[in-house]
Amino acid sequence: AEFYYGMENRSGTKEHKMFYSPCRTKCPVVLPKIIGLDILYRDSHILVVNKAPDMLSVPGRGDDKQDSVVARVKRLIPECIEQPSVHRLDMETSGILVLALTQEAHSELSRQFRDGEVQKQYVALLRGSLFTSTGEKAKEGVKKGQSVAEKGNVSGVIELPFRLDVDNRPWQIYDAEQGKWGTTLWQQLGEEKFQGALVTRILYTPLTGRTHQLRLHSAHEKGLGLPIVGDTLYGNRTEKESRMMLHARQITFHHPITKEEMNFYCPESF
Repeated sequence: AEFYYGMENRSGTKEHKMFYSPCRTKCPVVLPKIIGLDILYRDSHILVVNKAPDMLSVPGRGDDKQDSVVARVKRLIPECIEQPSVHRLDMETSGILVLALTQEAHSELSRQFRDGEVQKQYVALLRGSLFTSTGEKAKEGVKKGQSVAEKGNVSGVIELPFRLDVDNRPWQIYDAEQGKWGTTLWQQLGEEKFQGALVTRILYTPLTGRTHQLRLHSAHEKGLGLPIVGDTLYGNRTEKESRMMLHARQITFHHPITKEEMNFYCPESF
């Protein structure tokens, strides 16, 4: 709510020391700064937030890695269960994150994620172009024979097996024998200039949820062969780049209690 303190305003619609519904113009800008979270939705069972880039989803090891979405949720909502996380976003990734406030909601949401019933979409900026200057494919993940005229409507699927590089954590490496398969649908949205360099805007729809899946499917030579702009693990981040350009912009699932279909859309800021 918005609390009004002061003389009666000129329109005569507000009184001293009275509460009113939050304003639509100022509150969405101010509240995330005050409470430390950009909350998209909340009821007594679930919470949906827009996670900021370079912020942990859950607390890590060490005192310097305790600040996270989960830690802030528990501080803001004391009645929240001990472990509200049902899925995660990489620290460098921004976008929609769903949390459970009750154990019943946690169990059902976890099942939906585990059974592949949750639909997610991400947007990324990749460094460079998928095509050569003559219109031929430049990367493994692009269909052969694609012409320049068709470049704006390219789409496909990437399926690659990866596993943890135990000697170089947290990197993931390609392993056709022991790796776990990850599947991602992709669509090129176009090419543009970003900070003076050519980039490709991609819409990703992951069908699995492997660690660093989209980052790997972007950068690996058997994927699209172009790292995500600002990726510090599978690419590089220049001095001009303040973050990794990967954002979880849409998610669809069923409410764990009411079973109503829930759809959230939060556009990227880049």
